[in-house]
Amino acid sequence: MNETGTADDWVRELDARQRAMLAEMGVKVWTPAAARAPVTLAEPAVAAPPPPQPPARTPALREPAARAPAATSTAAAAPAPIAPAVAARADIAQLDWPALREAVAGCRACGLCESRRNTVFGVGHTEADWMIVGEAPGEQEDRQGEPFVGPAGQLLDAMLRACGRDRQAEDARGVFIANVLKCRPPANRNPAPEEVVQCEPFLSRQVALVKPKLIIAMGRFAVQSLLKTTEPIGRLRGRVHRYEGVPVIVTYHPAYLLRTPVDKAKAWADLCLAMEVAK
Repeated sequence: MNETGTADDWVRELDARQRAMLAEMGVKVWTPAAARAPVTLAEPAVAAPPPPQPPARTPALREPAARAPAATSTAAAAPAPIAPAVAARADIAQLDWPALREAVAGCRACGLCESRRNTVFGVGHTEADWMIVGEAPGEQEDRQGEPFVGPAGQLLDAMLRACGRDRQAEDARGVFIANVLKCRPPANRNPAPEEVVQCEPFLSRQVALVKPKLIIAMGRFAVQSLLKTTEPIGRLRGRVHRYEGVPVIVTYHPAYLLRTPVDKAKAWADLCLAMEVAK
C-alpha cells in the first residue's frame, strides 16, 4: 500500500489467484477491519449474561429454616402446668370436704405428683376435738392412701387409746389425722420447703373445716410447718403453742419413737399435757 492509497485499494489489488498462492505459502494476508468481508466483520453472538446469583453463604452464617408460629391456643400451647400460680390456689380456702378431697387428689402443684401412687388426704372424724398432724406419707401410706399405717400407725393407735381416743370413732372419742404433705417424697426423703408451701393451703383448710379444740404436731416438719419455726422439738416440748388460734402440743413422731424407744416416756408426758389442755 502506497502513502496515498487506502486499505480498500490494497485489498482490491489481490485477486483470488494471488490470495490462493499466498495462502499456499503460509503467508497470512492482513486485512484492515474496514475491508474485511461481511462474514468476518459480523461480531459473534454474545450470550445473554446469566441472571445475578445471591452471594453464597458459609455454613456458619446459614440462617435456620423459618419456624411455624407458636400456637396461641391454651390447649395446644403447652402441657398442663406443674405449679399453678399462688393466686389460683386462694380458692382452696372456700372448698368443702368433697371439693377439698378432689382438689388434693388432682393436685399437680409440685414434682411429687409424678412419683406418687396415691394422695394421702386424711382420715377420721371431720368434727373431732383432736387433730393429729404428721409430716409426710411413707411407702405404706402411699400404697393405701391413708396416713399413719404400718408399725408407726399401730403405735399411734396405741398412744391414742391410752388417751381415750380412737381414729375409727365418730363421736367425742374421734380424731382427725392428716399430714403436712399429701404425697410421699421419693425414698422417704425429707420434705422440701417448696413442697411444704404448696401443701399448706390444704392443711389449713382441713383445720378450718374440722375446727379442732387441740392439735398434736408429731415430728419436726409438722412442728416447723405449723409453728413457722426452726427450733428443735426438744426445745418446744412442754409448752402450749398456737396455730390459727388452736392450741398446739408438740411431740415426737411415732416412727422416731420406734427407732428411739427411750423417748417414749417424753411422748407420754406430751400426751398428758394434751389431755390437760383439752379438758
